[in-house]
Amino acid sequence: MKLTIKQIAEMAGVSVTTVSQILNNKGTRFSSETRQRVWDIVNKYHYKPDFFASNLINRRSKTIGMIIPDVTDFFFSKVVEGAERYVNPLGYMIILCNSQQSQEKEITYLEELSHRSVDGVLLATPHLLASGYELGSPIYNNMPTILIDRGINQRNSGRLIVKDYEGAYQAINHLISRGHKNIGMLKESTGYYQLQERFNGYRHCLKDHGIAYKSRYVVENELTVAGGYQAAKELLRQKELTAIFCSNDSMAIGCYQAIYELGKKVPEDISVIGFDGLNLTEYVTPPLTTVLQPAFDIGFYAAKFLVDAIEFPERRIPNKVFDTKLIIRESVRTLTSEN
Repeated sequence: MKLTIKQIAEMAGVSVTTVSQILNNKGTRFSSETRQRVWDIVNKYHYKPDFFASNLINRRSKTIGMIIPDVTDFFFSKVVEGAERYVNPLGYMIILCNSQQSQEKEITYLEELSHRSVDGVLLATPHLLASGYELGSPIYNNMPTILIDRGINQRNSGRLIVKDYEGAYQAINHLISRGHKNIGMLKESTGYYQLQERFNGYRHCLKDHGIAYKSRYVVENELTVAGGYQAAKELLRQKELTAIFCSNDSMAIGCYQAIYELGKKVPEDISVIGFDGLNLTEYVTPPLTTVLQPAFDIGFYAAKFLVDAIEFPERRIPNKVFDTKLIIRESVRTLTSEN
């Protein structure tokens, strides 16, 4: 049975206005008995409000736009999951948009979401925001926006920062502690997320251990399984390599395939470390040593910041820094003096 607010009011013996205010958490002036009577009816008949009508009254759509650069990326699937975990219990629904790494599509989606009167936007972008779309621009006046951008767009609040440098440094330090000196890196190519701090961590850790950086040990490609496969095929021409650090777990999985196609094994011939800590890396053979970054938490806190900006616009949104952690599994071999 689908009830209307009018029917709930008649059953509870109160006015429509009373029911509306109680359902919108504005009924504190009514007695606890009246509030309980209304909620008992709502729960008994599983009443759901008409969001279109509610939107006219509250000027809220209870929808949030979320723009991500690649819906097939395992990392962003966890970010979306984290965001949904926060907003869904609060009655918000997410409209998911795939920009395919295109800034032009990002702008199109921002305009469309604005026209559709979403309450706010989560924008995961590898780009500096285009002119006219910087934070503080008119398009965001009635559409609060939280960026998931590794902090590349300057702002004083709402920054979500992962300790990429520390994670990469820890990964390389682990390889060196296991006797490796000829360590390659699969790096992201220009045009996608610039994970410069991971590259810096790689270089600086080598330097701190007195190991010379060699540019031929670094190969760029896309942050995908295919990108990792192609980059590893090129990198493995350096026959002296004993270990490869991959910019993300997807590249590491592609790297595994390239190693196996050469008739070599992980970690007996080449040790491999990834970055992300995706669940599936537990189930590859051998299980991948990787740097965990909390993708779910990034989405969860981005959503929390956005809902706070929507519901409490006078509050200052804080910044959030996320730690990384090296997860040691079975893809790194210890070299001895005989190796």
